[in-house]
Amino acid sequence: MPIWKDESMEGLADGRIDELCLRALEGRRLTKVLLISPDITRYYSNAGAITRLYYQHLTGIGAQVDILTALGTHAPMTRAECADMYGGIPYEAFITHNWRTDTVRLGDAPGSYLSAITEGIWEEPVTCEINRLVMDGSYDLILSIGQVVPHEVIGMSNHAKNLFVGVGGSEMINKSHMIGALYGMERVLGRDHTPVRKLMDYCVERFLGDRPILYALTVTTAPQGRIKTHGLYIGEGREPLEAAVALSQKMN
Repeated sequence: MPIWKDESMEGLADGRIDELCLRALEGRRLTKVLLISPDITRYYSNAGAITRLYYQHLTGIGAQVDILTALGTHAPMTRAECADMYGGIPYEAFITHNWRTDTVRLGDAPGSYLSAITEGIWEEPVTCEINRLVMDGSYDLILSIGQVVPHEVIGMSNHAKNLFVGVGGSEMINKSHMIGALYGMERVLGRDHTPVRKLMDYCVERFLGDRPILYALTVTTAPQGRIKTHGLYIGEGREPLEAAVALSQKMN
């Protein structure tokens, strides 16, 4: 599959962002779509505007659109927060992820694999859990939206992390963060292919290979509180993540 992308040191124009987002949907017959989008703690990701664009376009062509907020263990977004970040989308369209009750178990990443990728620091298996909506076969498309930025647990945020932590369950959330802490932030921050990233990649490849997932990833800065989107990468697999990582390592 192609990757729809553009980069600008000065920031992409809103019209260019809209063009890329909608081009990624061309040729698809969509009747039911799940948008997975971050919460207010990722306000400067520009995910608010992108989610709003997709919601308005898809509902405009008659598709059912559900928005699952990638909260992880954060508090649910309030009506005021949703209006601020996602203005134009009805509050009732948002589904609050509950990491304690809303997940299904997909399988385990074995202890032998964890030991190999952590240099023996972690040897226990990790259970992969995800919100049950991600496994709902009635969705024609699952759009995972968010920002790639340096992160102290996984190295560079988003992509599979949006799925297995953002809408994941307690075991994956707790153990992945402990693995990142034990491996050491100094060896993780700002890097790709860290132990936690490899864990997320493993789970995507083993358990989500048949799901219609499309990633829409941004690289942004926010001088004086004004969001500037320097890169937008939309596609399947790992290619959009790797392109976003390369730019984020320069910009962030």
